[in-house]
Amino acid sequence: MDYVYSPPPTPVGWLFDRLDRYQDMSRPAVWTEEGKGYWIFTDHDALLEGLQQADLWSSAVVDPTQQDPDYMWIPIMLDPPLHAKWRRLLGAWFTPARTKSLKEEQQRLAAQLIERLRDKGECDYVRDFAQVLPSIVFLQIMGMPLEKLDEFMVWEHQILHGNTESDPDRSLQAAGLHKVMQYFGELLAERRANPDPDAQDIVSAAITWEIDGTPIPDADLINCLLQLFMAGLDTVAGEASYFMYHLAKHPEDRRRIASEPELIPHAVEELLRVYPIVQTARKATRDADFHGCPVKAGQVAHFPLSLASRDEKAHPRARTVDLDRKETRHLAFGAGPHRCPGSHLGRQELAVMMEEWHRQIPDYELVEEPTEHGLVLGLNSLPLRWNRP
Repeated sequence: MDYVYSPPPTPVGWLFDRLDRYQDMSRPAVWTEEGKGYWIFTDHDALLEGLQQADLWSSAVVDPTQQDPDYMWIPIMLDPPLHAKWRRLLGAWFTPARTKSLKEEQQRLAAQLIERLRDKGECDYVRDFAQVLPSIVFLQIMGMPLEKLDEFMVWEHQILHGNTESDPDRSLQAAGLHKVMQYFGELLAERRANPDPDAQDIVSAAITWEIDGTPIPDADLINCLLQLFMAGLDTVAGEASYFMYHLAKHPEDRRRIASEPELIPHAVEELLRVYPIVQTARKATRDADFHGCPVKAGQVAHFPLSLASRDEKAHPRARTVDLDRKETRHLAFGAGPHRCPGSHLGRQELAVMMEEWHRQIPDYELVEEPTEHGLVLGLNSLPLRWNRP
């Protein structure tokens, strides 16, 4: 518990491997001197309890290296009770029933996208499919123009995929944030000026939202739409890319997915368990002894969700994908009040993508090892090839 870790100047190996090493170094936490210094919790139980204990761990921080952020992403950076009021507004858009109603269109879209790729015999799975399908679904839910997708993806990349080498002074991130917030400000103004009474999208609904009977200021609406923008254009694509990387590297699992499509819903849960991409942070509201860690008020803690479900104490052979595993509990969608409201949609999209791909392209191989990015983990590319039909 007294282990102090100072990160190397450049990442070594895969990001999941780096996180696993924290767990191997010390439990239930490691203290790192990176930035201003922060805790990294490494045990399943500490991670779960910390995410559930909002009175001790404030959500005012999402990146442990930015401990006093000058931004407020809504609702992910809100604490109770205000957080719950925003969740009620958003929850209606991601219910199981509404999600299920979108499935047929998602299947049609996935089949169409894959048909266009199939005859080429190769693709970059990330760029050509994983980022495209969930982004189109998201833009339709939000009521945003599909023709601007490429521009949106550039902005999203600037916000979430930079690091100390590519964006040392965070200027690219700041530029991306400014562009997205300016865009949503203009979009809200346009929707107010030209309301469509038949519109069924989040942006059109947002201009009518109230909290405690008071209309929500545009600044807060923009921060909420920004948060949805980042989640909608990034998380499903990141998960789907790791899924396909695993299947390309493990042909026995790939063959089972292709020959036993009924296994796919279970496989989605097992792959989510082994490859959770979200990392988040919290700030201590008071001094406390938390799982043996002498936490001080104002200290920041890193909560990598992968270390919960890849913990051998919680799951036998936790870092290994086992498509026959009977229990696939995981924290890939978080826990506590901030558990992802889009979990039903994410699961459905991942299952549709896996099913439709393997129906049309059951045999494929990795061309070269891809590279990664994180705060929210993901692959920059995933080059695949297969025999043309």
